[in-house]
Amino acid sequence: MTQLSRFVYSPHYTQYDFGPSHPFNPVRLLATKSLAESTKLLTDHDLVEPDLATQNDLLLIHHPEYIHMVKQFQEDADIHNPALLQTAEKYGLATEDNPVFPKMHQAAALAVGGSLAAARMVASGESLHTLNIAGGLHHAKALSASGFCIYNDVAISIKWLRQNTAWRIVYIDTDAHHGDGVQEAFYDDPNVLTISLHETGQYLFPGTGSVEEIGVGSGYGFCLNIPMRPYTDDESSLEILEAIVPKALEYFQPDLIISQHGCDGHFWDPLTDLLASTYFYSRAAALIHDWAHQYTQGRWLAVGGGGYELLRVVPRAWVLLWSHMIHRPLDYDSVVPQSWIDQWQPYSTLPLPHHFIDRPEDRPTTPRTFAISEQNRQTIHRLRQLVTWL
Repeated sequence: MTQLSRFVYSPHYTQYDFGPSHPFNPVRLLATKSLAESTKLLTDHDLVEPDLATQNDLLLIHHPEYIHMVKQFQEDADIHNPALLQTAEKYGLATEDNPVFPKMHQAAALAVGGSLAAARMVASGESLHTLNIAGGLHHAKALSASGFCIYNDVAISIKWLRQNTAWRIVYIDTDAHHGDGVQEAFYDDPNVLTISLHETGQYLFPGTGSVEEIGVGSGYGFCLNIPMRPYTDDESSLEILEAIVPKALEYFQPDLIISQHGCDGHFWDPLTDLLASTYFYSRAAALIHDWAHQYTQGRWLAVGGGGYELLRVVPRAWVLLWSHMIHRPLDYDSVVPQSWIDQWQPYSTLPLPHHFIDRPEDRPTTPRTFAISEQNRQTIHRLRQLVTWL
């Protein structure tokens, strides 16, 4: 029997931990699950606990040499071994972005296992909508870690689905950072359409995702990038999303939507320059939900991603997402439970918001500039010149 929505989660997700001073802190996962439960939107019946991805799962995308390197860091002694650390740097590990930690392989493989569990439930018909908030690690490459991502759960899940179904898959990424690892994995594949809305690489890591990156070989035209100008707000972001995605879906006719919901484009996020509010993240989830029911018989797999305002933004953004997945959307007047605020306020140096949707007084005073919106429209125009079916 099909259950509408499942929430994939493990208490061991918190072991994916680069240390207390690193921006990618697993406290956001604990706080998100806690908020979903506090709002009565998540019950034990919704939860599915994943297994670790296997070696064969990881090999769908990653080189055995790289997996072997990740596995070297098991004990405290390993993360202090100078020779091992020097070798690890060649694979993007033991760096400021991707410091090593004990049992790193197990922690990263569990995040992959979560997205694979979500993929398998959708593929089997056990669930229509599945969410893995520990997923969305979209920067990892076949032979290297990158941007806080050790293994690429999204690319592995897409590859597994392609091998085990005949489905055509569209991947929609609204993280502020370009989804470069997923793009690279399917750059020549006409059966996987990747769409990434992100802050332009002129100003933000990883420096890729220009509008001219549209695929190669038989995958030419099946990679869409919309690099947005710094200070792009809700209105312009949604304009881009609605201008590009429906036409792409109509042309591509996918069987499954996979969406990445990094919320680091929020105006409070410390690592990016975009001005999205939680309204954007809620509206984007609502649109993707509607598109799934219009184009993919409701099949929708969602993952987390970036988000470095750990308590003021991430839990609200991802619970808003989950509310759409279970057909109980929260609205402008929805209030964050006081019990949750009381529980988590001691861990935040700034006051936690009382509403799920940001209030006008919360928004930065920087005025919206029409020049930014016009530059984004020019990007859309350029993409349509390159990909004529848009």
